[in-house]
Formats: sequence, structure tokens, C-alpha cells
Amino acid sequence: MSTLLIVHHTPSPHLQAMFEAVVAGATDREITGVDVVRRPALATTASDVLDADGYLLGTPANLGYMSGALKHFFDTVYYPCLDTTRNRPFGYYLHGNQGTEGAQRAIDAITTGLGWTQAAEPVVVQGEPAKDDLAACWELGATIAAGLMP
Repeated sequence: MSTLLIVHHTPSPHLQAMFEAVVAGATDREITGVDVVRRPALATTASDVLDADGYLLGTPANLGYMSGALKHFFDTVYYPCLDTTRNRPFGYYLHGNQGTEGAQRAIDAITTGLGWTQAAEPVVVQGEPAKDDLAACWELGATIAAGLMP
């Protein structure tokens, strides 16, 4: 069985809705052979990352950057996971009220350094998530999880 690790920082109702849509997509009953593990960014360990076969990241964009919680996650796991997790698939979703570009650049730079492979386009939402935004989050979860099916 493959493992999809969802690492998230979910401090707002908008991010909660996006997170729930991602999880619903990743755990769709048509996706088999994939264990979906959810961890808050501040509680995720290098062992969690090493034990997973793919990753989904979720964060708010605060003041033009990813949340401190997701940055802490990357700071904690970067070197212990650097060589072992290369080429593993990942995707991410962001929510901000404005200025999400800095958060996107940071996540792209760090995941490039880790050697992870972006398996789906990120979902970036500004303001209240619309029905189409939540559908895109569902699709993101399903796409990453389906890619891990044996």
C-alpha cells in the first residue's frame, strides 16, 4: 500500500473547506491501495515524510509568504529527507486574501531543492473559495492519490 501524506496548516474556515475538499478527493472510494495520512504542519516529522510515497501541502499565504508552520515543517524535514525523497510526487494548495506569489515561489524553490516532482498544478485561491475552487481542491487530492495507486 502507498501512503499519501497531507501536511497542512489550516487556521481559517476558508482553508478548512479547501482541506476537506482535498481529503475528499484523496479518499474517494475509486482510489484504492493508498493510505491517506493527515498531519498538521507543526506536528509532522521527518519520519512521516520518509514513510510517505507522495505529498500534499496546504497553507495560507501570510504577508506574501507561506505560513510559519509550513516553513517550520520544511526546516525540520529538509536535510533528513533530502536524498531519500527525491522524485516523489507532490501537489499543494494555497489560500490568501492577496499576494500569494511569494508563497508559491517559496514552495516551488524548496520542493525543487528537495527534488520532489510536481504532479499537479497548485490550487491558489484568493478570498472565499467558490464552488469551482473547492472542485479544484477535490481534483488535486484525487490526482495525487490516484498517481500513487499500485
